[in-house]
Amino acid sequence: MNREKIHILKVTLTDEKGRKRGRPYRIIAVKGNTTLYRLAEIIVESFDFQFDHAFGFYDNLKNYFESEEGYELFKDIGEESWYGSVKRTRVADVFLNVGKKMLFLFDYGDEWQFIVELKKVEEADKENKYPIVLKAVGKAPPQYGSF
Repeated sequence: MNREKIHILKVTLTDEKGRKRGRPYRIIAVKGNTTLYRLAEIIVESFDFQFDHAFGFYDNLKNYFESEEGYELFKDIGEESWYGSVKRTRVADVFLNVGKKMLFLFDYGDEWQFIVELKKVEEADKENKYPIVLKAVGKAPPQYGSF
């Protein structure tokens, strides 16, 4: 039986220096064919934020300006971008190997930074409806206000 693969991702809210220790995180299960746009929605919703800003995924975890691999909403809305599309790129196309990490930058003004790490790939459980937040650790900060 050919079942769809599920990507288990750990998403940790970091500070401006990329530190994760003691920070809130979520473990999320998504289908491999989920777009990065939809993954961004899931991440933002799992931290109780409003999905109301531009965003991107970048391979440089400390300085997204120096990324070699990236995917931005700007590409999809017709603005100039060096990087790929979040609406046409799938999770399985980016997170190829366990341990792969990307910086998810949400809101270029407030610069909410999340480290997204592929923890494992497994067969889908036909009893579950994906996406699923498997675990939520730590209280999400207010989106608007100090953290």
